[in-house]
Amino acid sequence: MLSFPLLIGSEIYRHSTYGRKHPLSIPRVSTAIDLCSAMGWLRGGAYRDSPRATTQDLARFHDPGYIAVLQRAEAEQRLPPELAARHNLGRVENPIFPEVFSRPATAAGASLLGAELILEGGTVYSPAGGTHHGRADRASGFCYLNDPVLAILRLLDRGLGRIYYVDLDAHHGDGVQDAFADDARVLTVSVHEAGRWPRTGPVEDRAGGQARNLPVLPGFNDSEMGYVVEHALLPLGRAFEPEAIVIQCGADALADDPLSRLELSNRALWDAVAALLPLAPRRLVLGGGGYNPWSVGRCWAGIWATVNGIAPDTAPTPEAEAVLRALTWSRRQGENPPGHWFTTIADAPRPGPVRDETRAVVAAVLAP
Repeated sequence: MLSFPLLIGSEIYRHSTYGRKHPLSIPRVSTAIDLCSAMGWLRGGAYRDSPRATTQDLARFHDPGYIAVLQRAEAEQRLPPELAARHNLGRVENPIFPEVFSRPATAAGASLLGAELILEGGTVYSPAGGTHHGRADRASGFCYLNDPVLAILRLLDRGLGRIYYVDLDAHHGDGVQDAFADDARVLTVSVHEAGRWPRTGPVEDRAGGQARNLPVLPGFNDSEMGYVVEHALLPLGRAFEPEAIVIQCGADALADDPLSRLELSNRALWDAVAALLPLAPRRLVLGGGGYNPWSVGRCWAGIWATVNGIAPDTAPTPEAEAVLRALTWSRRQGENPPGHWFTTIADAPRPGPVRDETRAVVAAVLAP
């Protein structure tokens, strides 16, 4: 059993981007890890460098032909139009960029390593993981591979019988849900903005009984997230009695993110993670969406603090503030960032009413 949580990362994310105008042009994993280090939250031995998943590893879920196409796209930096269309590559959503295979294969390698490391118990955090839209034979929603699916399959292959997957991203975890729709060993639960791309995951969608979906309204606040955790995520988890939990911590549900209309503070995600971890002795915590470099970096650093039992609500050290002040963002919000993006790790709380619609979704998801 792991004696303390481990963080898996890689330098590949420091200089790799999807392209200058893409939402993932921003530094995310490197910012989170730099902040953890600058805050003194990375004890000796807690960091592991990510391996790259092999083609054999990836073929446990992904079509070998698709894997070969991704490798070809990286080598040639282009694809014949028919191959690009077949695999949803080379478009604005999923561009061909210099590390189009090696970057997602590294994220998959981290999640697979994390699955191996927690087999005897413990917690592993991979902020590069959480690419929950990837399909067996095509890219989808910025996700070229599906590392949560690969990690869950690895846990199942190693003999575990009940995996609880909780997705906190603003977008529905469609790729993971569909991968395990017929597998009673995996319960997938997704909390996401109703009506947002990929426009799947209505509350009545249970994927043959193996999924629960909580589509929430724009303006979803900290109080409502707390209600969902207490009255839905925890009861579902306790009833399932998981041997392992995989938590996808997309930061795009935060109020400062440009790709959702949800209104959470980073504290709400930290509190959710803290509440969910005790449900199982084996815990794999992943990243996900997040498209504001300040909000995602601060949030994911705080998740690492949370899994270590460190209170993230503390002033940044001078070194951590320097990391935050060095960030840039080409969107309008980045032209004149508010001061608290530099001088705080924790957002101000964003409480609010627990609306009737939120209560109704929770009641529906718990109904037999």
